[in-house]
Amino acid sequence: MYKVYCILLSLVLLMSGCSFFEKEELQQDDEDIVLQPQVEQDDEAIVLQPEIEVIAENLRVPWSIDMNKGVFYLSERTGSIVKVENGKTERQQVSLKKPLAKAAEAGLLGFVLDPKFPNSQKAFAYYTYSDNGRDQFNRVVVLGYEGERWTEGEILLDRIPSAAYHHGGRLKIGPDGMLYITTGDATIPDTAQDLATLNGKILRMNLDGTIPDDNPFPNSYVYSYGHRNPQGLVWIGKTLYASEHGQSAHDEVNQIKPAANYGWPVIEGWEEKAGMETPLFQSEEETWAPSGMAAFDGKLYTATLRGNAVREFDLGKKATSSVIDGLGRIRDLFIDGDYLYFVSNNTDGRGTPDEKDDKLYRVLLSNLK
Repeated sequence: MYKVYCILLSLVLLMSGCSFFEKEELQQDDEDIVLQPQVEQDDEAIVLQPEIEVIAENLRVPWSIDMNKGVFYLSERTGSIVKVENGKTERQQVSLKKPLAKAAEAGLLGFVLDPKFPNSQKAFAYYTYSDNGRDQFNRVVVLGYEGERWTEGEILLDRIPSAAYHHGGRLKIGPDGMLYITTGDATIPDTAQDLATLNGKILRMNLDGTIPDDNPFPNSYVYSYGHRNPQGLVWIGKTLYASEHGQSAHDEVNQIKPAANYGWPVIEGWEEKAGMETPLFQSEEETWAPSGMAAFDGKLYTATLRGNAVREFDLGKKATSSVIDGLGRIRDLFIDGDYLYFVSNNTDGRGTPDEKDDKLYRVLLSNLK
């Protein structure tokens, strides 16, 4: 491990545009992302970047972070699981029943360990596949762990329509023991408002793939709808929050309520309409391209891709700021004990990777000030 110290050099130029993997976000970054000592210039103060450690490197487009008993398991969009234990990195094979799709944003995405993983040796995964080389779908599956490799077993949900962009893909197990799944609109915005489709939704299921009896819509996996491309999920207590990519800026952080409609494509940003929710935070004309989320001490933390940062959202103060930057695109976050862990995503075709990217980092939460 080595340490990255960020020291005052210059003001960070404000950049515009969107994430590489958004259909509306196809232009290149204005400037290359170079790992140099930098500081963040807030509206009222200059904040020194915290001390950051590298835990693992040479990752291939990592997408999700999970941990069990101090051992990390990272999904890579290219189709592997990386195990990180005691400073050693092992790339493990994943045998899937369908070939991974090669479209932008596609691949092995969400990954979360079964709550009883030490005994069950199971995890849940979300991946995009190509069917007969033409049609493209997403599915949620069980992966069995055999010590050095993973094998697709039971299919819990299949044929979630897919496209070149907007796959969603985040998996999280909530405090209620249910599996939550984010799906994108697959570039057909109106599907987000259609309760008969699985696109543009947050879904909720039992761990065996059945529909919970207390889901808000009868005989439906749909938990909330009106989403464009939700990318992150996290709970504070029993309250669920989600991050979501907007269209050409207007990215959102929402408090998720069962049966609620989050407006896409009818409203976005601070726009209002009866029966539709407005976000807790939105990026205005800036683009964050928010992804994975974590929470600590009443604050939300969100990885941002186009924003090239870890952002903090203070729910009490209703304020947001960048607490880590200068490392390029950030895909996912994980909090354990006193540390925040996060993975870069500079090898996704949109970033500016160095020779050892991508990396798993950690930073003391107490240093995020």
